[in-house]
Amino acid sequence: MLGLSLVAACEVVPTTSPPPAPKPAPQVQSDASRDLQIYYGRVQADLLARGLLRTDGGGPDTPYTPDMMARNFEQIAFYDEYASGGGLEPANGTAGKLRRWSGPVRVSVEYGASVSSDMRAQDTALVQGYVGRLASVTNHAISYNSGRPNFHVLVMGEDDKDQLARRLRQIIPGASTATMSLFLNVQRSIDCLVVAFSSEGNDHDYKKAVALVRSEHPDLMRKSCYHEEIAQGLGLANDSPTARPSIFNDDDEFALLTTHDESLLAILYDPRLQLGMSLEQARPVVHILAREQAGRIY
Repeated sequence: MLGLSLVAACEVVPTTSPPPAPKPAPQVQSDASRDLQIYYGRVQADLLARGLLRTDGGGPDTPYTPDMMARNFEQIAFYDEYASGGGLEPANGTAGKLRRWSGPVRVSVEYGASVSSDMRAQDTALVQGYVGRLASVTNHAISYNSGRPNFHVLVMGEDDKDQLARRLRQIIPGASTATMSLFLNVQRSIDCLVVAFSSEGNDHDYKKAVALVRSEHPDLMRKSCYHEEIAQGLGLANDSPTARPSIFNDDDEFALLTTHDESLLAILYDPRLQLGMSLEQARPVVHILAREQAGRIY
């Protein structure tokens, strides 16, 4: 999956309650939306035919050591694929500081009017279960909360563009033009995306996140988007070509969060690591935590 994870620091991110969810609207699907649905259906079929989008989480063919886990964590947690606030401008390749949520994470899923009732029911149950898993793995306050969310997952399609624009203005009224453009002019090659917003006083402390999942995706690709974007929105913002078995890798081998990925999230939220730590400060602790996680798995 080609997902996108960015950080928009110091934007105005007031807490907002979602408006009443619009009911599915009987409407004729546009040609643009239908074309995307056909395209992504073919993409998923091709990936599956090549043995990708695995849902087994890895096995004997994907061994890894604590040192490999620690290296993967460093690449995924301390580096960015794209420059902060710079749209799709590549990052400068230097290590940043440790970022994550210090406060509770309250996830909700909101749907475009074009999304069917069946998809809404299926996907809401899926995300609720996944959020519970993330809370257990990280030992952090992560919950599904549709009444007062600060992690908004927007499931919308090509025919929901006007609704998406209105909702973005409500959730992130201080968003930059570049951030708005990311959501409203998504390239077809980008399957889904998440932008995490930090507080004005601390660039490393996430306070709000917004993810976009295309409703035109077939079921497995949509599920993969939920797994990847929500996990990346917790602070594992980068991808690494050496991470395996992992969804934090653009090679599409794995569709769903793996045991290896659970370990990365557990390391990220371990209290022995502190917000704003540099890579050099964190590295000795990360190696200790990786060994502990390897012992838990094996």
